Amino acid sequence: MSTADHPASGIGRILVFVGGLCGAAGVALSAAAAHLGGAFVGTVASFLLMHAPVFLAVGLVGANRILRTASLILLVGIVLFCGDLLARDFLGSRLFSMSAPIGGTLLIAGWLAVAASALRRPRS
Repeated sequence: MSTADHPASGIGRILVFVGGLCGAAGVALSAAAAHLGGAFVGTVASFLLMHAPVFLAVGLVGANRILRTASLILLVGIVLFCGDLLARDFLGSRLFSMSAPIGGTLLIAGWLAVAASALRRPRS
């Protein structure tokens, strides 16, 4: 395992941090959805909670370059997608035109990259 692959490396620590933030925000937004409503808050909570374990796993276990890149693509996708939906509910406007579709497309691409990471042969 190279230094960059080690879970204690910078990217690993960042991903664990992001996983924790996604989990906390997902729980908080689940409560907000139950008490305050909002057309998109529950959806955002679900997306955050379903992606938090990915960031934790990659951050804690370490990963090959493809998997680390996939997790960063997922991170950008989740920020754009969830940010846009929350902006619609709480601010009454979008982040920017096409931010949710771009974020959603990045989420799909990130998951495909996760799948592709399994096809990479380990170095001997």
